[in-house]
Amino acid sequence: MRQFLVLAPLLLFTVGCGVVQSSEGEATDEARGVARSAGERLHSQRPRTAEEVGRSASGIDGVEVMRVTGTSTHDGDGVDVVVRTSGSAYNGWFDIDEITVLRCFTVRVSPESEWREEPDAVDCPDSRPLTFAPPPEPPRLPYEELRAKLPRVPEGGLVDEAEVRRRVAALDMDPAIRTEVKADGGRVGVLLSVKGNGYDAQDCLVARVAPGATEVWVPARIQRMPGEGGCTIANALNPLPPPH
Repeated sequence: MRQFLVLAPLLLFTVGCGVVQSSEGEATDEARGVARSAGERLHSQRPRTAEEVGRSASGIDGVEVMRVTGTSTHDGDGVDVVVRTSGSAYNGWFDIDEITVLRCFTVRVSPESEWREEPDAVDCPDSRPLTFAPPPEPPRLPYEELRAKLPRVPEGGLVDEAEVRRRVAALDMDPAIRTEVKADGGRVGVLLSVKGNGYDAQDCLVARVAPGATEVWVPARIQRMPGEGGCTIANALNPLPPPH
């Protein structure tokens, strides 16, 4: 019995050390989980620059961006982002206070990276977290101006394509706005659009000038997705049915 009493404190101490280490390990696992979730949020097949990836990462709760390397997601090995995250753990038997750790991990963003890819632990840089300027605002599409400028043709009248082109050209528009005008079947269609990234909904305005009706509208978001045909001159001339 005496021998057991002597060994018991040693056993308790050993177990206690293990628990303390386990608490730090649990906190580190929690920090790694935040980095893994960040990788999931950043995972995409859409081409992005290193700055775009860094800006997106910096907007994720619990994530600080410490370093960004690479040029774009589709160049070379893609973009590597070193993120700093925190994790906490507490065991009432052996921890006086809750244990909180700061850890850094590398998150790879590339078409070749795997979904839920495990981030690699790295040493945290001795620098402050990076900050990113907000992305440039896309040019405003002149909905009201276009609606006011387009001609109104009475029933039975003829739509003058050249006049429509002249009025569209007279709009004071950002050079980034692409213009297309086309006549078909006595109607003239107009498309004003901003170049999209091929993955998200595109910004565009469509209009149709016909005898008795001049219409200007923004297609539904689902119709402005790539491949849906909303931002085309064909949709201006022959409008797609509304989405269900």
